[in-house]
Amino acid sequence: MELRVLRYFLTVAREESISGAAQALHLSQPTLSRQLMALEEEVGKPLLIRGSRHVTLTEDGILLRKRANEILELVEKAQSELRETELITTGDIYIGGGETDGMALIAGAVQRFQARYPQVRFHLFSANADDLLERMEKGLLDFGLILGSTIPGKYDSLRLSAKNHWGLVVPKDSPLAGQEHITPEDLRDLPLLISRQSHVEAELSPWLGYDFSALRVVASYNLIYNAALLVEAGVGYALTLNHLINTGQDSGVCFRPLFPTLECGMSLVWPKYQVRSKVTQAFFRLLTEHLRALSAPTQNQ
Repeated sequence: MELRVLRYFLTVAREESISGAAQALHLSQPTLSRQLMALEEEVGKPLLIRGSRHVTLTEDGILLRKRANEILELVEKAQSELRETELITTGDIYIGGGETDGMALIAGAVQRFQARYPQVRFHLFSANADDLLERMEKGLLDFGLILGSTIPGKYDSLRLSAKNHWGLVVPKDSPLAGQEHITPEDLRDLPLLISRQSHVEAELSPWLGYDFSALRVVASYNLIYNAALLVEAGVGYALTLNHLINTGQDSGVCFRPLFPTLECGMSLVWPKYQVRSKVTQAFFRLLTEHLRALSAPTQNQ
């Protein structure tokens, strides 16, 4: 399976048209059609449903699109690493993070590193912990900022001093908006939107004091922005962390913290035995020194 043909396939998937993709790729339409048919013969399955004006992806085509994107990202990352010389002048660093203002801690290290090496590029990927760990497993991320206390054994980590707090996003016209805190009993029978990250039940169950399965979950989400829109529309109430969404005057929702207070820690995570490029090694040294310096006052208290 050639990388060139994967790029052709992704262009067709994006354009939803073989003729449009051929124009974008500066190929003739028959040439592109032959390449796509050869790809389908190679994988042994149809990848495209060809209509009179548009093409759509089959279920196998959707899977190949996902994998092809990952393959090409990894190839570009490898090419960037191989272009590096002993002296760091250019390079690419891939960082993933959950939705948290803790990313500001990493931003400070990025600023310092780019001041030294202005040609180095940083690539950020926002997702929940499960998705970040999956991308690190595939070599698509160098580091991840992970929320929660459970880190799989195949990763090394550095615990950060910053913390988030769990709470409930509620409509501003809800009676719950008038409360200072949300207790476990307040959650009984409420229609809830809950993150589908694997660690959430483990984080919340001890705080609840009753069976997590007793909660009335009406929807799940991976990132909170769209879930907050459902809250504003009256679908339910979202359990989430603080400082993730707009709760200002122009917003129809507000955040109320859980009581007793339930904290959520965060860690910088990277794969064990990771082979790093020179630029990634240099940034890792600066980043860990930067984070340890920021954490030191808290650890000494």
